[in-house]
Amino acid sequence: MSKLENRNLYLKQLEIGPMENFVYLIGDKVEKKAIIVDPAWQVDTIFKEAQKDEMEIIAALVSHHHYDHTNGIEEFLKRTDAKVYINQHDAEFVKVPQANLIKTDSDSKIQVGETQIQFVHTPGHTPGSQCLYINNQHLISGDTLFIEGCGRCDLPGGDAEAMYYTLTQKIMRMKDDTCLWPGHNYAEKPQSTLGEEKQFNPFLRTAATSLKSFLSLRMQGRFDL
Repeated sequence: MSKLENRNLYLKQLEIGPMENFVYLIGDKVEKKAIIVDPAWQVDTIFKEAQKDEMEIIAALVSHHHYDHTNGIEEFLKRTDAKVYINQHDAEFVKVPQANLIKTDSDSKIQVGETQIQFVHTPGHTPGSQCLYINNQHLISGDTLFIEGCGRCDLPGGDAEAMYYTLTQKIMRMKDDTCLWPGHNYAEKPQSTLGEEKQFNPFLRTAATSLKSFLSLRMQGRFDL
């Protein structure tokens, strides 16, 4: 743990649903308030986990619009009349009442007690994919970056070239000691660091070489997550 890290940070990783999704709870232990990242599948399980820790759910953040990350929004809004934060480029694909919807852009921020969450627009997997950079120390990456992998770019709205620029111009410029929290449990361990990924992740290693080399992985069918 970094000496500068906020000790009041509440950060919990939950594996939920048939597609090995990771859902996250982020908040402040003193304020006793938390936010759900990617409300999906068993929303009641997420709320019970927060209640067990005496945390009040005050909002939801969405990493991208795909069904396996958003199918719990309707139930979430039945439980609480809270805001749902979605990147402006993905908002049209998710059914959220206008009164509850907040469209984000890169570098938008929200604060929960001493916990600061910065939205980082990371297109490639979808046009409005976004990562969440917490206290300059933790990165919840959704389906943008996995442990030793990255999100597929062959679905509607996917763009391998955009993913290249996301990885090289944004992700790889972050601190090596940033803790990586991916959107799915696709690896032998549930979390990593960006330093480890820069060293071992084939997509980051290839992106560091050239756009042409990175796109060649697409031709080899390597964008398969």
